[in-house]
Amino acid sequence: MPAIGITGGIATGKTTFCRFLRELMPTSLFFDADKAARLLTDSDAEVQMAIRQAFGRDIYSESGHLKRTELRAIILTSAAKREALEKILHPRIRSQWSAEAQRYRNSSDFFFADIPLLYETGGESLCDRVVVVACSEQVQLRRLMQRGSSSEPSPGIQSVSEAEAIKTIQAQMPVQEKASRADHVVWNNDGERVLAAQAADLVRLWTANSWTQK
Repeated sequence: MPAIGITGGIATGKTTFCRFLRELMPTSLFFDADKAARLLTDSDAEVQMAIRQAFGRDIYSESGHLKRTELRAIILTSAAKREALEKILHPRIRSQWSAEAQRYRNSSDFFFADIPLLYETGGESLCDRVVVVACSEQVQLRRLMQRGSSSEPSPGIQSVSEAEAIKTIQAQMPVQEKASRADHVVWNNDGERVLAAQAADLVRLWTANSWTQK
């Protein structure tokens, strides 16, 4: 079965789209890069040491918890620091999900990889198809500013100012460029009902064995 990459920009709706896919294809296998990044920063001693070396020992609290708000502030203002964090996390995440994709090649179930920086890290080469979840710049900016529950420094962000939101969006590859390279583009400007309908359309396409045709 195919390995399908799901990507897009921050706050374009990848997580919601994947939730609909999970509901429609409950036996499918999913890899979540954001969760993998959190596990690495919380539990991997080698990763924790590398982050301390790049950002200072105080980036972790005395109890061993990563100060995500401080880390987010650093990578928003320093491209070099953002790249340093990416070099620590992204090769490990890529290794994890590519290994899982290969492991399930002979499975009868689909494999989905939710990778926010799929194109930035060259991960599209490991996918049979790529879906980009996109929306307008105005909608993306508004959604990012309204966030208030996630504490991941990258790509999830707590409620931020307009200036911070713009910086975060501009630090990523433009969504339009990602969409131009994708096999499928899901447009998420009009709410969850429309997004769910597009997920259902793609599931019908893939399960009809026509996924091999662009």
